[in-house]
Amino acid sequence: PGAAGVDGVAAGAPGVLPPAANPESTVLSLTDMLDVEELRDDTEYAEITEDMKEECGKYGAVLSMVIPRPPAPGSVEHVPGLGKVFVQFADVVGATAARSALHGRKFGGQIVKADYLAEGAFVAQAFS
Repeated sequence: PGAAGVDGVAAGAPGVLPPAANPESTVLSLTDMLDVEELRDDTEYAEITEDMKEECGKYGAVLSMVIPRPPAPGSVEHVPGLGKVFVQFADVVGATAARSALHGRKFGGQIVKADYLAEGAFVAQAFS
């Protein structure tokens, strides 16, 4: 029975932080957090932005944040990073603390995935 308990922990379970796919940086990419339709509404978008700044600010100083918005209805424009939140912290310590706290948490009924993004990709807004 002892070994079964270890095997029973899912890879995405809260409190179990998988290794980062990307090298540590001051920028976090938060995936599976947002409903794209909510981002179309200006009021919802403002509330989401405020909530994210407040939540991420608990772990370190937030320098910048980007939440890509969907194109106008009917547009075929591809928006890189749609549905993700990109947060730049003042230092790696803040980004690491936020990743540890946010990865695996539920937000809007979805399980958040948090990983690092290279600072250069953030500045260039080269989101995937």
